[in-house]
Amino acid sequence: MPADSAPINLTHHFLIAMPGLEDETFNKSVVYLCEHNQRGALGLIINKPSDVNLKRLFDKVELPLHRPDLSKALVFQGGPMQTERGFVLHDSMISSGAHSDELAYASTMVIPGGLEMTTSRDVLEALSSGFGPRRVLVSLGYSAWGEGQLETELGENTWLTVGADPEVIFETPFEQRYDRALGLLGLQAWMLSPHAGHA
Repeated sequence: MPADSAPINLTHHFLIAMPGLEDETFNKSVVYLCEHNQRGALGLIINKPSDVNLKRLFDKVELPLHRPDLSKALVFQGGPMQTERGFVLHDSMISSGAHSDELAYASTMVIPGGLEMTTSRDVLEALSSGFGPRRVLVSLGYSAWGEGQLETELGENTWLTVGADPEVIFETPFEQRYDRALGLLGLQAWMLSPHAGHA
């Protein structure tokens, strides 16, 4: 990338792993980028479920879960960083018609594009009481890249990028999300070379 070229901002984009990416964590992964700037990038893998569902997670944090629509939802492995910590990706509270007393959680990142990512317990308490965001993806851990690291990986053809579609995150079965994300680019998995960096 030439030094004078404008920095790219992939916030609210999907990173789609190329077939040659053999890292166990990121192989065949789709990462939703919550933030990308000159300091680095932060995202959540949206298609690698753990063996824990939300009901079990809520039991573990000693909260009831009064959202029958979510009790069987799986908790995802968001990435290799801070895997004991929860990250809740959800619709913007304003767009989901929340009451004014629900609009602010203690620690929420507002993502341009209409989604939010909350790390504070209060979002779990809202879900516990039967309220909270309508659509959620809960992950343990997150993925991060340092300054210039993601740009380097993009230059090595490690990832494809495409603007994110919340329907892929919240409405698509997890085992179909990789193919659906590729479909946003008009691609299918068989079209990709298994060797990253080689056409």
